[in-house]
Amino acid sequence: MTDDPQPATPVPDAGDASLLALIDRLAHLLDRSDLTELEVEAGGTGLVLRKAVAAAPAAVELAAAQATVAAAAADAPAGATPSDAPPARPSVKAPLTGIFYASPSPGSPPYLQAGGEVAVGQVIGLIEAMKLFNEIKSDLAGRVVRVVAESGQLVKAKQPLVEVEPL
Repeated sequence: MTDDPQPATPVPDAGDASLLALIDRLAHLLDRSDLTELEVEAGGTGLVLRKAVAAAPAAVELAAAQATVAAAAADAPAGATPSDAPPARPSVKAPLTGIFYASPSPGSPPYLQAGGEVAVGQVIGLIEAMKLFNEIKSDLAGRVVRVVAESGQLVKAKQPLVEVEPL
């Protein structure tokens, strides 16, 4: 038996602590985004963060979607086809991913409300991406049926922001 002391656990220095804090922030950013992988390289150091991919939830969602389609087909009148379903309403879609804001500033009225009218080129909201606020303009004219995006929430590129009924 030897009397060798246990090796001391290394105490992280300030540089290690800031590096770990940066990794935590990057992991949080990855979790909140639609990315599956984030790769960062600085100098001779590289880091790759990946989201865990859960195959089981996707299979459950697929089974639920198939069950919904089967139930809808069973409830449909005889001779009805999927093309008999009402077409989706036209919508103004997000041109980029970011945080959507329905009004120009907190406490001010929103750019649009359901029941109001919108013109081509009219500002319908703002999307904050990379610390920049981008005005989003309508590419459709008509009556606003529904404002789909919630103010202060993340929207993804090509996600409907506002449903419009042409006049």
